[in-house]
Amino acid sequence: MRVLRRVVFPIVWLLIFSVIAVALVKIAFIDGLKDQGEQLVPQARIQAPVIAAALATVTNTVELTGTVQSDAAVPVRSTSAGKVVHFFVEKGAQLAAGDKIYQVRSEVVPDPVAEVEPSEKSEESGKTAAPAAGPVYAYTDVVAPAAGTLDTLTVLLNQETSVGETTGSLAPGTFSITGSLTTAQQFRLMGRPTTATGTVTNGPAPFTCQNVQLSNAPAETGTGAAAPGPVDPSMMGAAPAETGSGKVTCSIPADVSVFPGLGASIALTAGEAKDVVALPLTAVKGSVQNGVVWIQTADGGAPEERDVVLGLNDGNQVEIASGLKEGEQVLEFVPGTDAVMPDGQMPGFGMMGG
Repeated sequence: MRVLRRVVFPIVWLLIFSVIAVALVKIAFIDGLKDQGEQLVPQARIQAPVIAAALATVTNTVELTGTVQSDAAVPVRSTSAGKVVHFFVEKGAQLAAGDKIYQVRSEVVPDPVAEVEPSEKSEESGKTAAPAAGPVYAYTDVVAPAAGTLDTLTVLLNQETSVGETTGSLAPGTFSITGSLTTAQQFRLMGRPTTATGTVTNGPAPFTCQNVQLSNAPAETGTGAAAPGPVDPSMMGAAPAETGSGKVTCSIPADVSVFPGLGASIALTAGEAKDVVALPLTAVKGSVQNGVVWIQTADGGAPEERDVVLGLNDGNQVEIASGLKEGEQVLEFVPGTDAVMPDGQMPGFGMMGG
């Protein structure tokens, strides 16, 4: 037993430690120097996502928020030069188009009379011609140009007026919804809809808003503007936010009860295309008239550009009027643009297992 403990066991432990040492040397200096490149197999590859052109119904409906406003007052202008001699109504009167407001008296200048040679009888008698008659006047009634309330009347009795002079105003008592349009919305409304659907916040049920008017909103300028303040470094290089560059106005029917300043919304429909080839806007460069898409090649090479003709646009997808057939594969995102992808994937690309 003494021999086993003093001789055999130490020899066994020495052999175990020797084996461990040899294994460590092999791993560190032999296996570690081998080229592992041939053994690496790619487990994932990056590929641009594609989408197929498909049939869809594209309804070009633009929705925007606005405000209820009183329609602008109609000016009352004098239609004759002369003196105000009579008022038919007073300020605040309810008038219909053509109702008389006041009367202007104008002196009529007679035409010059050709001189007549005196007759022999008049020369003998020595009689002189009769004196000229008194001044001749014409009377002109200034009438209401539209229906409404006579809001202001700025002329006085016996006051001299001139042709075209503004002498008052009529408040029509009607209302409109006015809202702002972005540049993209203006392009979508190139079809110029004539009617819209209006909705007043916490008000009556939606109604048909007539006489839709689209116009450009002029930039606000003024004199004596304050000097610009310090620039925020965090905003340097940032793209400016898209602001309203146009204005839309539609008339509220007279039987709809509203008040100035109420919030409202307008929905304008400028066309519908059923069962047409369509793509998401993310796949097309351009959104009006002409565009470019990138076709995925069969061999997996670089995508090819193709020009297409665009139709209606609903803000999410656009009609492909020509240049692309149903089922053709195109890149889902325009190259070089950022795209929001789920699960933290890279913008514009997807991870494909392989």
